[in-house]
Amino acid sequence: MNFVAVEAYLPALGTIVVTALIDSINPCAIGVLILMISVMLGNKNSTRRMLAMGGLYTLSVATVYFLAGLGLAYFLSSIPLYVTEFISIIVGVIIIFAGFLEIKDYFWYGKGFSLHIPAKFAKQMNDKASKTTVPGVIALGAFVSAVELPCTGAPYLAILALLSQYFDFTAVLLLVLYNILFVSPLIVILLMVATGTKLYKVKKWKQESRGAMRLAIGLLLVGMGWLLMLIANGTINFG
Repeated sequence: MNFVAVEAYLPALGTIVVTALIDSINPCAIGVLILMISVMLGNKNSTRRMLAMGGLYTLSVATVYFLAGLGLAYFLSSIPLYVTEFISIIVGVIIIFAGFLEIKDYFWYGKGFSLHIPAKFAKQMNDKASKTTVPGVIALGAFVSAVELPCTGAPYLAILALLSQYFDFTAVLLLVLYNILFVSPLIVILLMVATGTKLYKVKKWKQESRGAMRLAIGLLLVGMGWLLMLIANGTINFG
């Protein structure tokens, strides 16, 4: 049996950066960090301890997210390329559907089905956020990553599908870059609070930006899903 060869290309650096930055405006990971900081400030913890615990939480989120992505990308890369082509098209359709759901939430937030973390898991995160011990913070970051990946990780899935088509050391470095950018807002929030920014201003920004976050992510997902399908069928490539 003869199979049609499928060429594979890594996504351009700009695609990685833009997707990661939009994905980084993650209401869940940011919300949990804000809650954790609120608890620590309420308990009169020092700025140094807040930075240490917040940094540990951020590192845990990034590490688990990276390892999960690395495993998934490696698994996808082990599949023959002619099979990956069809898988990528299916993933592209799913991602486009997810994008339309996010865009829907910009206009009708909370109406109908939405991509969000189930209330049960959200409550568990809030409960864990009040336990600011070293093991508790590490477990919290791991839990947040594990829950949000299947619930709100569509942009990451799109990038993993693209990287898996030609998975080498460069792809791993791009994956590392993605995850650094993914947690960059957490680092910025920590530094802002540590240097005197009032936490209520951060909370207000998060609430006011919710709609814009949904719209940006939705548009990104529709574009990424379409791009993934075009790459899968060989119409375009990044070269």
